[in-house]
Amino acid sequence: MDPPPEERNNSGVKSPVTLHVSMATSSPEDSIPSTPRVPSPNFRNSTNSLNLGLEDPRHLLGVSNLRNLSVDSSSSSGSDPTNATANSGSRSNCCSPSRSPSSPQGPRFKLVYEGLVHVCRLNHTRTVISKLLSSRFLRRWEGHHVILDDTFITSRHPGGFMEEPIPYRIIQDIYPVARWDSCGRFCIRVVIPDGSLLFQVSNCYMRDQWLHSLLWKKNIYRYRKLLDCCTRPEILLKELKNLVDMVLSTPLQDESVFHSALNIISDVVVKGQTWMTRSVAEEVIVTISLLLERTTPTSEICDFFCWHCRENPRSTVVLDICTPIVQRILKHNMDFGKYPQTRVFVQEYFLALNCQNRGDKIIKEFVDNMHGLGCKCPHPRVLQNLVNICVAAIYTIFESRKTEFLESTNATERTSVETSSYIEWETKLDCFINIFILISQFDDWRSSMAEMLQPIPFHENAISCRRFMSPFKEVIRSIVHDDRCNVHQTVLGVREHKGGWYNLYSPDPDNVVCDDDGELWSFMLEKLLSCCYRRRKFLQVVAVQLGPLMLRALRNDETCQKTLCALLEFDLIEDRDFQLQTITTLQSTPSGKRHYATLCEKQMHLRQVQQKGGPRKLVLPNKSTDADVSRLLSSGSFGDLECLSLAFTQVTSACAEELIKLSSLKYLSLWSTQFDDSGLRLLSEHLPNLQSLDLCETRVTDHGVATLTEMKSLRKLNLNSTQLHPETFECLKKTLPVLQECDVRYTEAWGF
Repeated sequence: MDPPPEERNNSGVKSPVTLHVSMATSSPEDSIPSTPRVPSPNFRNSTNSLNLGLEDPRHLLGVSNLRNLSVDSSSSSGSDPTNATANSGSRSNCCSPSRSPSSPQGPRFKLVYEGLVHVCRLNHTRTVISKLLSSRFLRRWEGHHVILDDTFITSRHPGGFMEEPIPYRIIQDIYPVARWDSCGRFCIRVVIPDGSLLFQVSNCYMRDQWLHSLLWKKNIYRYRKLLDCCTRPEILLKELKNLVDMVLSTPLQDESVFHSALNIISDVVVKGQTWMTRSVAEEVIVTISLLLERTTPTSEICDFFCWHCRENPRSTVVLDICTPIVQRILKHNMDFGKYPQTRVFVQEYFLALNCQNRGDKIIKEFVDNMHGLGCKCPHPRVLQNLVNICVAAIYTIFESRKTEFLESTNATERTSVETSSYIEWETKLDCFINIFILISQFDDWRSSMAEMLQPIPFHENAISCRRFMSPFKEVIRSIVHDDRCNVHQTVLGVREHKGGWYNLYSPDPDNVVCDDDGELWSFMLEKLLSCCYRRRKFLQVVAVQLGPLMLRALRNDETCQKTLCALLEFDLIEDRDFQLQTITTLQSTPSGKRHYATLCEKQMHLRQVQQKGGPRKLVLPNKSTDADVSRLLSSGSFGDLECLSLAFTQVTSACAEELIKLSSLKYLSLWSTQFDDSGLRLLSEHLPNLQSLDLCETRVTDHGVATLTEMKSLRKLNLNSTQLHPETFECLKKTLPVLQECDVRYTEAWGF
């Protein structure tokens, strides 16, 4: 018969667990049980590493000389230190706050919630009958579906040994019975006041998994009850450290391991905000920071951090402790809608950094660190999270204030409180605008940021407030200055008839946010016209702002002068008086005269090319280039040219500027050339009468093919071996009414 747990001594039997085991001695007849074994798979012979682990328990579960832990619940579970000393002797406390926790070595286990085990109950009373019933001849095992609840151990079908639930509060000890391992019997003893329960599983790994799960459930229950009513700072900090130490040192790997601890900590910080001093709050933050570097904080913990950042923004804890937590949020967060308070916490963190000495430099160092030293940031979620945080912060700032107050020009009428509040508001706004400016300085981030800002996702009061729009010009200038078309074109609206940053900064008389007389607007116009938007469709939009164009042209703005010449060239100024006024404006300055003279020469050449006469059909040699096409079309009249073949030549989209002069062209072949989307856009706008177009084996994509919908006279189209997709092909068939033949072989649309 097994003696009571208080009479146990340490056995020399090796135990295949991570911890030193305190095992009970028993009578000789109990050393080898005679009851039938639980069926066990050949688990120990499955791999060489597992066999080695059974021979040497320290190898199997990675026992460390620096961390000798006990499976006795009084020490490993973080129970009362006095009980731990009495029961375990020299065994060290695994939750000691004097040392930093380290990740456990050895195998990992998934937390057990329920499972089938064999159960035997032993009675520790000293009567003759109890001794007989507990002997090896009368010992009885029952099969139970055991459930590890949050507060007790129970069976799915209560009865027998598990008729009543076993609360964790009455459990005195949990440890493995390793002396039966050689017999293939893997058991765990759960000591309760009136006896003990033996849980038997099929192999060593499952025994250790159940052991750590039972210990975890018991310990987490204890911490929940203890910290729920703790108000003494020294005890609170000590138990929090023990809890964090236990979470980080357990071999269990399960989401609920962190979640259970975070829920307990959340209850502590919610109640603690009413009585915690600054020093206690900082100690709590330091204690739980090790846990938050590995998981996402709950909303209550985020509120606690926000409270500390607002009340003590210049605290060293913000810089030293909160920084790794914020970095993890920015790197790993995928949806602020799921964790909205984490976004608020990061916003308060940035505002706290801004309150430090040299706050702007500290924020710059933080953003630089998040990006990394390379030319490309290795963390794809950081940019999106930063932009979302800043956009939401600016929205909140403007939502809490009235635009009339922000735009008030009579500052003398404000009270001192209002003035202080306004200065605080400006400081917050400048903080997040500065982050946008820092983001725009990285080439790899600028492209994605420009796409996210293209729909103008800011508060409606923000885009009409000069205090926001004026410093934000630096961000837009960085976007426009980028040479990549997909970046600088994001200053236009996200779709047709939708305004963009180009419209917000236009120098209209009623536009209060334009405080530079249209300098940024002119810079945007120059970049777009010189790159990819010198097209009729875009110039039609620009023609609406003819007044600001003339005004800046009179002030020697060469971009506006070139734009006026383009409007005259494409005949987009319909009113005769406005045409004459535009010409007069151009001739008012030396640079304007020069641009207008160039336009006149170009128009004379165009009339010469479009004069009646010349060939009706023209085929260029295979090795012809863009320069050859330009020289050919400048050598005579081609007003009657209807068919032009550039197939298998070396021309590119640059020759489109010459091809659009052929107003009578009906048949054009660009088979196997370097023609791409940019040239196709020009052809679509300036050659609406084209009836046949061969783009076989060219570089055109869906973006360029989509512009062919403007060629309403197109009858024959060859898109063989291009990057056409079924959606674009279906759109073409619907929008081209007279299309009779379309070759889409060897494309994604083939067969649709």
